[in-house]
This record gives sequence, C-alpha cells and structure tokens, in this order.
Amino acid sequence: MRQPPFELYVALRYLTARRKQASIASTSIISMLGVAVGVMALVIALALMTGLAEEIRDRIIGGSAHVYVYRAGGFDDYRAEAESLREVPGVVAAAPAVQGEGLAITRQAQAFVKIKGIDPELEAEATELGTSLTHGLLSDLSDPKPGERPAVGGVLIGERLAQELGAFVGDEIRVLTTAGTLSPMGILPRQRPLEVVGIFSLGLLEYDSVFAFVTLDVARRLFNAESVQMMELRVDDPMASRAVADALPGLLGPGYVADDWSRLNAPLFGAMWLEKMGISIAVGLIVVVAALHIIASLVMLVMERSRDIAILKTMGASSRVIRRVFMLQGLIIGTIGTLGGATAGYLVSTVMDRYRLLQLPMEIYQVSYVPFTVRALDIAVVVGAALLVCFVATVYPSRQASRLDPAEALRYQ
Repeated sequence: MRQPPFELYVALRYLTARRKQASIASTSIISMLGVAVGVMALVIALALMTGLAEEIRDRIIGGSAHVYVYRAGGFDDYRAEAESLREVPGVVAAAPAVQGEGLAITRQAQAFVKIKGIDPELEAEATELGTSLTHGLLSDLSDPKPGERPAVGGVLIGERLAQELGAFVGDEIRVLTTAGTLSPMGILPRQRPLEVVGIFSLGLLEYDSVFAFVTLDVARRLFNAESVQMMELRVDDPMASRAVADALPGLLGPGYVADDWSRLNAPLFGAMWLEKMGISIAVGLIVVVAALHIIASLVMLVMERSRDIAILKTMGASSRVIRRVFMLQGLIIGTIGTLGGATAGYLVSTVMDRYRLLQLPMEIYQVSYVPFTVRALDIAVVVGAALLVCFVATVYPSRQASRLDPAEALRYQ
C-alpha cells in the first residue's frame, strides 16, 4: 500500500490522538460538528428561499400572461390582432382582456374585486385558468344553460373570494362599478347581477381572493369600455419574456407598448432576493464561528505538540513542512464537516419538500407550504465558501507552529 505524503501522515496521526490526548481529539470532533451544523443550516436556508421564490414565480407565470401589450385607443378587432401577435417569434398564444375594479356584494358579505373580461377560448391558451378551476368549466362563461343566466352574465371567482362572500356555483352576486347611469344627480353607480358559474384556485392569495373573470361583452358593459384594453401573450420561454416585450414595439409599430411579468413583479422578487441574502449571511456566520473554533483547536494542538514540532525540526523538517501539517489538519476537519453538513442539508431539504412539513399562512407568503429546492450551484457555492473559511482559519495556527524555536521548546522537556 502506497504511503501517504509525510505532511498528510502526520496530520492524520494528530487527528487520531491516543487515549491520553483524547481532549485534542474531542476538540477536533466538536470543530467538525460546528462546521457541519453551519453548512447544513445554510444549505437548508438557501433551499427554502429558492423553493419559495420559484414556487411563487411558477404560480405567477401559470396564473397570468407572460407579456402584456397595449395600444393607444385599444384593440377593436382583437381576433385579428391575436393572429398577428402569434406570428411574433417566441409567442405561442394571445388573448384579449378588459380589466376594471368593483365591489362584489352578497347577502352575507361584500369584498373588493378586480374584474377581468376574457375570451374563454383564447384565455385557455394564454393562461392556466382553465386547468385551475375546482368547480365549473371555463366554457360556462360563454355557454350558459337556457333560462338559467341573469341578464348581465356569469362570473368565475377565486376560492378565497368565494369563501369570503359565501357564494358558490349557481349563487348570484351583485357587482358595483364606477360606470353607472346618468341622472340629474350625475352618474350614479348601478349594481349588476352576475351568476357564479365556476370557482378557481391558482394557488396565490393575490389571485384567489381578489380576481373575478367574466366575458368580454360583460366586462364592456360593466365598465362602459368600447374596445379591448390589452392583449395578453404566452411565450415559449417565460424567462425570455422581457426580450419579447422589448422587441414588440419595434416589430408592431410605435403605437404599441409592452411589458412582461418579471418587470411587473420586480419589487416582490427583489424583496425575496434581499431576504435570501440576509438569511444566508446570518446563517453563514455559524460557519465563521465554527472556523474560529478550528483556530482555537489548532492553537491548542500547537501548544500540546510543541515538543513534537521541535523534534521534527531537529530531524530536518522545514518550516514549510510544519506549516503544511497543521494546514492539512484544519482542512481535514473543515472538509469532513463541510461534506457531512452539505449531505445532511440536502437530505433534510428533500424530506421537508416531499412531505410538505413546513406550512405557511397564505395571507403573508402567498403559498400554503414551503417548497425546498436544492440547486447544485447553491451547494457548490456553500461548500466552496465553507472550505475557504476553514482554510483561512488554518493560516495563523500553522504559521505559529512553523515559527516555533526547537531549542526554546526543548529547554524544559
């Protein structure tokens, strides 16, 4: 069996101390555990924040369009416009929309709502609204049953909004908007009846508790809109939506303005990134504390092994060799602790994600549980940073060991 390098051999011998030097071995084990706990906590924290951000991002992308296109004066022939927009590179679907705000009223309660007029057929291609319905069908908006629909039309409401209003499929809600009837007293708001034909759950509190969907014709009557306000686009790569939005005015003409989901939600994701960095720095201090413990353990070892160091130097070992011995010992402690902590962090994150063990209040975090997503890049950065901190921690003790004077160390032995 090939003999390991001299420096590594001595470092391993010091780590596996004899029984009478068990205190040194215990200190080394505690240092390893400190590094492992710090790395594990950092991996779990990064997985938590990454999973939360990706879950919210995916739900935003699925529940809404990727790109929004506006034009001065609106879109009169939205079907022709949709066909034109689908010819743009990267665009896979286009749907019209008319948006407004109102107050939904039932016998039990009332709530503020954002009303969105859609074309059910085109909306199913541009968003995931059709697959998010828990009751009813998207086609029920445009295909009412004879004699079962009030004069104005039907409406799809979010699950949380339905609970707040106490309304279910088949119930009637009344919507109050700013568009009303002209009278001698001015424009008076008028309540319009709508029948609940479906309930959806997009998984985001912002949508499920506020949004209501009606047909384009109903939305035009509710808001006195003469034309479609905007066109919503779905692109083949949501991460490239900003490039598509920036290219649209040049392709369609100066009268068009486009925006995408990433810009509209930039404050939310900016806050989440800042929170991720803050948590990472706070948890990362655990690794720094563990590195300080490595310094303390190596300093103790240098003091305990001063006689051995002096003998090695008298036998011809250079200061560089002595320095490498203690550097290798610190790196072995850091490497074992780092790899063990990264493995434990990955396993804990996987279990937490699979069984959804960490539940959250939707009113604060928009999702009902925390998904944990472990990225290979995150683990690589954590492992690299931890090993670097551990290496830096070995510099001072190893230099002190290499500067030890053999005559002084052996004088009183």
